[in-house]
Amino acid sequence: MTQTLAVAYTGLAALPVLMHLANAAGAPLGRLTVGGRFPGRLPPRWRALALVQAALLCTMAGAVLARAGVGAAPLEPLFWPAAVLTLLSLAANAASPSRPERLLWTPVLFLMAASALGVGLL
Repeated sequence: MTQTLAVAYTGLAALPVLMHLANAAGAPLGRLTVGGRFPGRLPPRWRALALVQAALLCTMAGAVLARAGVGAAPLEPLFWPAAVLTLLSLAANAASPSRPERLLWTPVLFLMAASALGVGLL
């Protein structure tokens, strides 16, 4: 069961990872991140930050997989920080002033948070 939840978390995390990579490449998806502050392409510094966010999400997914016994064991100590960061991201996206960001990422992060908590508590 925890392995299924960890794979679900990873699959869901792939969605914002892809969005951040697209933003870093210059796609006009700014309305879906940082509260919609930049409705088109992100400025160069924010595009670099999108790469950092993508890497962080990949590390978080690795920590969840490790906790479930299917990922790289050295990442397991990062599980609870990843779970807490997922919950904080859920709260931030639910409160975003950008309606498109709220509508897209709140359900995704809710499912990610539920999956992470399932992995941690089961």
